[in-house]
This record gives sequence, C-alpha cells and structure tokens, in this order.
Amino acid sequence: MTRLDISNRPETGLSAPSEPPINLAGLSRAEIAQHLSDAFALDPKKAKMRSSQLWRWIYQHGVTDFDAMTDIAKDMRAGLAAQFVVARPEVTERLVSVDGTRKYLLRLGPGVEVECVYIPDVGRAGALCVSSQVGCTLACTFCHTGTQKLVRNLTAAEIVNQVMAVKDDLEEWPSNADARRLSNIVFMGMGEPLYNLDNVSTAIDVISDGDGISISRRRITVSTSGVVPEFKRLGEETSAMLAISLHATNDPLRDVLVPINRKYKIEELLEACRNYPGASNARRITFEYVMLKDVNDSDAEARALVKLLKGIPAKINLIPFNPWPGAPYECSSWDRIEAFAEIISRAGYASPIRTPRGRDIFAACGQLKSESVKKRASEIRREAAANAN
Repeated sequence: MTRLDISNRPETGLSAPSEPPINLAGLSRAEIAQHLSDAFALDPKKAKMRSSQLWRWIYQHGVTDFDAMTDIAKDMRAGLAAQFVVARPEVTERLVSVDGTRKYLLRLGPGVEVECVYIPDVGRAGALCVSSQVGCTLACTFCHTGTQKLVRNLTAAEIVNQVMAVKDDLEEWPSNADARRLSNIVFMGMGEPLYNLDNVSTAIDVISDGDGISISRRRITVSTSGVVPEFKRLGEETSAMLAISLHATNDPLRDVLVPINRKYKIEELLEACRNYPGASNARRITFEYVMLKDVNDSDAEARALVKLLKGIPAKINLIPFNPWPGAPYECSSWDRIEAFAEIISRAGYASPIRTPRGRDIFAACGQLKSESVKKRASEIRREAAANAN
C-alpha cells in the first residue's frame, strides 16, 4: 500500500506509519473514535464527529473506499487511507443450496476460518446464522461442530464482519433500503456465544445501531446450550432474544446429548429462563429440540417437555436431525415428528417443525464445521515456525 506524507495536512500531524493499517470494519463507535483521536490528535468532540461520518459510510452504505466518502475533506480522506482500511474477510468458499441457502467459509486470518449461513425466507425476509468461536468446546454428540476443537473466540469485529461480507454478497446496501433480504441474525453457528459474551455483546451493539446495519435487537437471537450464569447479563446488556439448545427432558439423557448439562442441570437452566430479563409472551424464549430416532422422540417425552416448560413464555422448535459423516444418530421419521408436535400444540405451545435448509451443502443446523481448521492455534504456529526454518 502506498503511504502518504501527511505531516503538513490539517487534522493529521503525523508522518506515514510503519505499522500495518488498522481495519475499521467491524469496530464499535468508541473504537473508531479512539483510533481517530490517536492517529490525528483530535479532541474528543471532533473525533466523535469524524467517527459518526465514518460509521454511516461503513455500516449504512457499505463503502470500503475512503475516496467515496464524499462529505469528508480530501486531505482527511488521504490521511485515513494512509493509516486505515475498510476490509472484509476473504470468502474462501461460497456454496449455494438447491433451496437458496448460502454457506460461506470466511478466512479471518492465518489458520482461522469460520462458517456462516444465510437462509432466505426466514424471519421477516432472511436470516444469517453467525459464528462466535472457531470450533467449540461443548462436544454435543449430535452436532458436527462439536467434533472440531476450539481454536479461539472471535473478536466482535470478526462477528460483525460476517454480516458485512454477506451483505456484500446479497448487495444489501444501503442498510436503510426498504426491500431487505437480511432481516434477522441468529447466533447459532460455530461455538457457544455465552463463552464469548463480551465480544457477542459488542457485536450486537454494532449490528443493531440504527445509523448503521440497523437490525432490531428483537430480530437478533442468541442460542446457548445453557451457560446459566451468563443469562442475566446477556438479557440486560443485549436485549437479544434467547434460544435454548435443550434436546432432552431429563438429566441423564441431556448429560449425554449436551454435556454442559453435567454442570448446569435442567432445573437450574429452566429457573434461569424464568428469570431471563424481558421474557414475556411478546418475547418468548425458544427451546430447540433436535429429533433423534428412538432417543428423545416418544410421546412420553413430548408430554414431559410440556410439563417442564410450564410457566415459561416459550415456543418449541422441533429440528429434524441433520446427518453428517460418522454421526451416531438417525433422524426421527416424519410421522413421529408430527405426532410429537401435535402433543405440544395441544398443550398450547407453538411447535413449528424447522424445515431442513441447506443439507446438500452441509449448511443445516448442527452441520457447520470449517474443514480446513481442525488444529489448535498453537499447533498451527509450531508448524509455521518449522516450515520457516
């Protein structure tokens, strides 16, 4: 990149930096303002004004070229281009299902890749399933992602940039356009969001900001396997909708299917749901229940599920199991799923059966796994060092 000598330009006062340019895409308002203040010695008021201009160009208009930011003076644009970029993660693979679902493999850095999935005709217009970690620690036995070891948490910017990259592909700019194709965000991709709550919370702040991407917090859902101590903070900080990866009605079975249950039992989990900030009939908690043949799909378990959720403003998503290579389970028959749903519906709960989407490209629920990242970061670094010698 060509670096400019901007030492005599107004609002800058700096010579060309030797450090790599900082990527502003995905950063919060406060982070952008701080970078501008540090780079150009701006007072807080002027840094806030400049950051607001950049914010609208980056998040409302999707602009990646400082020269296109026409309400910013030319000399300031030159200074920005010398020290900053507005860059997207590299899309290393893009697959489109026969049903229109799109799966993206994004490279966030050397040896760091995640998957995210856009599903059309979900929510108001379409939903994006984003990842919060590279890999996962929970090892849920029905989930393909759980077979990939955790590499690390994603930063807030890396979470936001999944949304930005998909908006590029959907040609979803400006963000305030009337005809949206992306209306909902679901944290149901790789990883456990509540093990990365600081970054998830900051990312939600960016995604929901009305001057930018502007996706309502009521259209943002965070799915957790049950990290109970973080429920209160999630609700208070983000006002996001809550989804629980439940999948069993008794502790012995859930201990196997969702091993975090050994730490936070069903009774404790459901009590935390009853106390979730903002939960009401207008903001119901979603309980996800994967249908596993001869494992958790009997009439008795449907009745037990109804009993468990008594007093909780809830809806129940029944998820036909999506197979993956080496999976130890089979999907329940459609007749069995419908019989299970009927029992729940008669008890007064909404019980939609989630239509499998993107199975042909391994983009369905529980199928995500970045094929090229199966090693811990430390292993990658060791191999890189060995190859350099």
